[in-house]
Amino acid sequence: MRHQTKKHTLGKAQDQRKALLRSLATELFVHGEITTTMARAKALKPYAEKIISLAKKGDLHSIRQAARYIYNKETGKFMDLTSGEVFDAPQKDKKLASQTVLRKLFVIIGKQYSERKGGYTRIYHLPPRRGDASEMALIQLV
Repeated sequence: MRHQTKKHTLGKAQDQRKALLRSLATELFVHGEITTTMARAKALKPYAEKIISLAKKGDLHSIRQAARYIYNKETGKFMDLTSGEVFDAPQKDKKLASQTVLRKLFVIIGKQYSERKGGYTRIYHLPPRRGDASEMALIQLV
């Protein structure tokens, strides 16, 4: 029997669905909010919240697990790993590392939600898309 096996298939094969959710989660963590269809936003919400829960733990195993679920691309900024400060250009007096999505997730976002028990994302309904009247949504980090 197929009890409790319902998932958002998004009309895609498993490999395409995983790649889509991975890229959506990566962009959500880079920008803080993204505009997408309602079906994709609803599928992304539990996916992103699971990753943020890993970021709250902060140990090496959680970092390696989270790296499986997002693309670790560079954001073009620099950050101080101890304080979490973000700079647009490298500083002469400070030792900075380039900011990647994984570093931002564990240094900034994980600490930001350390006291929160869950519900790290929020979905807003938007007007339908002009071309095909698809239901749109804004998903953002709370």
